[in-house]
Amino acid sequence: MENINRRRFLQVSVAASAAGLVPGIPAAAAQPRMRLGIIIGVERDADAALKRVHDFGVPTCQAATDDYSDRVYSALKAAIDKYGIEVTAINSSGGPPNVYDFYHGPQTIGVVPKKYRQQRIDNFKRASDFAKKLGVPAFHTHYGFIPENPNDPEYQGVVDALRQVATHIKGNGQMMLYETGQESPITMLRAITDVGVDNQFANLDTANLILYGKGNPLDALDVIGKLVRGVHAKDGLFPTDPKKLGEEVAIGKGKANFPALIPRLKELGYTGPLTIEREISGPKQLEDIKKEKAYLEKLIG
Repeated sequence: MENINRRRFLQVSVAASAAGLVPGIPAAAAQPRMRLGIIIGVERDADAALKRVHDFGVPTCQAATDDYSDRVYSALKAAIDKYGIEVTAINSSGGPPNVYDFYHGPQTIGVVPKKYRQQRIDNFKRASDFAKKLGVPAFHTHYGFIPENPNDPEYQGVVDALRQVATHIKGNGQMMLYETGQESPITMLRAITDVGVDNQFANLDTANLILYGKGNPLDALDVIGKLVRGVHAKDGLFPTDPKKLGEEVAIGKGKANFPALIPRLKELGYTGPLTIEREISGPKQLEDIKKEKAYLEKLIG
């Protein structure tokens, strides 16, 4: 099956670490706050990718790659040093195929499909090792359509696979970030609890819960809010065709409700990256990201 990777050109995501204090300034005065970022593919040309982040005027990015080779490592390390961008997480699909829809998604994404499970476990471990070499504090991905029914005969195998990945990532001193959307928030929380490794956290994709019809991001914070260590700033509409995901739209045009989300994240003490994701390509994507950056800067305050 053809690999359909939505994040190959330019993505926007949030990563795992909290904002650091400014050297020489007392903690009370530094007032850490959310900072903006972009998720961007780096395996083809890391220098061009991080230059794009730099030119957008945001300080962080989440680096997406399924290639963990020395070539990509060297290019990304040089670009990080050159542009001074903080890479907050490494993002990887674990290799093809990955089809982001209702029908093929459960058969292709993450560690859920048995056919690809061992491949994904191995590749996620390799991605974590890649992140460790770069000093990146988190690994992030979709782990698949985790079964909603804990009595599903496939559920325990998924939990066991996630435990292998989480244990390896913990051994590298990193956070393991679950992207929201393909399961309900309570199912994600159940899986994290059942895996039982203390480096597991949530990457709140503010549109995916809507696009997959699994809920809305504001209410999700009541369930997993204390686990959020990354945020994908994205917007969307609920699905109305049972065969298709909802439509991703520019921030402010959908159901994510950022004027309510940002204050709620602040209430929860979240000070990590707020990473924009606009899943279209071409000039319209760049235009929308610039507008979204200005919009979010006002809300962050």
